[in-house]
Amino acid sequence: MIIDLPDTTVSKLSKALVTVRDEGGAVALGRVLTLVIATEHGAEEEAIEAANDASREHPMRVIVLTINDDPAATPRVDAQIRVGGDAGASEVVVLHAQGAAASNRESLLTGLLLPDAPVVAWWPSDTPNVPADSAIGRIAQRRITDASTKADPTLWLSQLGAKYRPGDTDFAWTRVTRWREHLAAVLDQPPYTPVLAAEVRGSAESPSTALLAAWLRLMLDVPVEYTYIPSEEWATGIQSVRLTRASGDVLLERPYPGHAVLTQPGQPSHDLSLPRRSLRECLAEELRRLDPDLLYGRVITEGLALLHEPTT
Repeated sequence: MIIDLPDTTVSKLSKALVTVRDEGGAVALGRVLTLVIATEHGAEEEAIEAANDASREHPMRVIVLTINDDPAATPRVDAQIRVGGDAGASEVVVLHAQGAAASNRESLLTGLLLPDAPVVAWWPSDTPNVPADSAIGRIAQRRITDASTKADPTLWLSQLGAKYRPGDTDFAWTRVTRWREHLAAVLDQPPYTPVLAAEVRGSAESPSTALLAAWLRLMLDVPVEYTYIPSEEWATGIQSVRLTRASGDVLLERPYPGHAVLTQPGQPSHDLSLPRRSLRECLAEELRRLDPDLLYGRVITEGLALLHEPTT
């Protein structure tokens, strides 16, 4: 069910939500968090679809905020409520504010947040310079960005450490989870010979390549190289990781997107499914933890810097 509320107020919208629950049987008691999505007008549907899919694992209220802060624009707030089949296991509120009505983002949101529930903020593309210091970031326990959507992912990545506050995370980090799991599993199996060096190769458009290299450098304290492959040779994401040991190299490599091969000395090769993670998968993973991801914080504040320093 979709209910349009043109030229409305937050107070009227809040009352409409109560009416929808009372008359339609929708309940907010099972919602575990509020997800605030700050995006551009006209680009919200992809983010809403990902949130609706993730809501089947994390029932929530989704507030989608689009802003036109042109002071010459007529002050008004247009809203839409989506529940039932149009909202997955969530309830979705879409807000478009313009002119003077868009000047205070925090006031647009506070009356719509679920009481006593955590708030997660997500910027699918256009992101404040320091998310934690923004109006939306200040009311959120977790703040999600996506380096891969930036015009210059490498520059954005280099600035993450200086901008970091506990509670921040980035989908470029979420996309390396499966790689980290496979590599950790390899290191937990014999032979337990130390890793002497590592190499990560990936697309020139992939900020995840440097983040995985930084994680390896931080965890193993060995030299780690990362190499960007031209996009015409490898379009997106990480292509391979090589761990050098005295007993022989371990190679986890994707010969083509979605499929990986693990090669180890003295063992048959193993085929693994390793597709690029969808927006829904990344969002669902980040919503599983509402406390700060301290390892991510260490990777971007310490690990990235260590990549350019000699090992001890």
